[in-house]
Order: sequence, then structure tokens, then C-alpha cells
Amino acid sequence: MTRLRATVNCDMGEGYSLYKMGDDEALMKTIHLANVACGFHASDFSIMNETVQLAKANNVLVGAHPSLPDRQGFGRREMKMEPDELAACFIYQVGALTGFLLAHGLKLNHIKPHGAVYGMTARDPALARAAVSVAKTFNVPFMGLAGTHHQSAAQELGVPFIAEWFADLEYSPEGKLIITKKHDPVPLSAVRDRVNKLLDERQITTTAGFLPLADGVSEVSICCHSDTPGAVEIAEAVKALVDENNARL
Repeated sequence: MTRLRATVNCDMGEGYSLYKMGDDEALMKTIHLANVACGFHASDFSIMNETVQLAKANNVLVGAHPSLPDRQGFGRREMKMEPDELAACFIYQVGALTGFLLAHGLKLNHIKPHGAVYGMTARDPALARAAVSVAKTFNVPFMGLAGTHHQSAAQELGVPFIAEWFADLEYSPEGKLIITKKHDPVPLSAVRDRVNKLLDERQITTTAGFLPLADGVSEVSICCHSDTPGAVEIAEAVKALVDENNARL
């Protein structure tokens, strides 16, 4: 069985004004890709600017992390939105982040939807095509769930696809990601077991056992959320396993 190459990603810049969410400075030292909030679920112009500078200082690639317009619910509540409206919503946010990237001599690396709209676009083919079309507009890969409409829409539109897996969230027995408004603590031992199962055997740990990773995936990006309790320790543990895995390829 061919082993998976892996990276570590984290959702970053999710504070607002004087309020901070997660230890971005410590987390940025443990990841390869940063998904930067674009203002609709968290962040503002100052935080976006600071997060891009922090990523540059740590040689971390920057992706956009657009959301539904829901700061009060942190983008983790669903709302009804038509595909063309969602595409415009995403273009608005990605454009804002791209401005800061240009100001600091960086390029946009990818787009990854945030929270509730991540699940909505994984389930709904029209919404998936709308979201992926924005990645096509900006000429970058789309990050999402393998084996869902994320992957099929990317293939349909000719957009490079980055398969993502979550170290600190649960998967249902059917393999669907369980997205919660507030993240519960996860024991480091459980995180290590999940990561090893994925990288060694291409198996996704669910609440009922294991499921095989979707076909056509040779590389995966492992997400560690900045608002999960113990986020820095989780990211450090995942990064160590990923580095060990990649060194064996």
C-alpha cells in the first residue's frame, strides 16, 4: 500500500479587534498551510494584515478561508444561499485577503471554505461548483473533503484539489465530518492514533470504526483547529508524525 504524503494546515487569524482566538504565533511554527479568515466569520483588516505577515515570517503558505456572513455564530450555522450569491460572497472575501498578500509580496495558495458552508458545499453539487469556481477565478487549488462534491466539482471544473482530513473532529459512521459550533477537547493519544491510521493504512477513524479514504488521493492535508482546547500541543504532535511519515516516502 502506497503511503500518503501529508501537510499540516490550520485555520488562522480568527480573532476580531482586541479579541484573540487561538495562539497563532505558536501554531504558525507547526504548520505548512494557513487558512486565513477573511472577515465574515472572524478577522478584520488589522488581523488579516498581521496574520499574513506572521505567515510570511514563518514561511507558511497562505490560503483563503471564506465563510457565510455570520460573525455572531462564527460561521458555524447554516443559512440558505443560492450558488451565484455564494460565489459572490467568496469572491468578496478572497479579494480582500489577496490584497494583503500582494502588499506583502505573497501569492494566494488555495481556498478552503469555513465551518457550516464547508459541509454545505460538500453535500450540495451546485454550491460546490459555486465555491470551486472561485478557486478557478483566482487560479488556485481548492481544499476540501475527498469523496464528496468538493472533489467532484474540482475535477469537473479542472481545479487542482487538496484532500483534507481533520485530526481534532469526529467523523460519523458514514464518513461525514461532524462540524460543531464549539470544539471539545481531544486526547493527544486519540489524535496520534487517528493520524497513524490515516497515514499508515489510509483509513479514516469514525465514531463506529474505520472507513477507507476516498480513491484518487495521494496526498492529504491534516487540519488542526486553532480553537480546539490544547491546539498547539495537538498541532505539534501531528506535525511530528507528518514529518516522520514524509521522511519515509
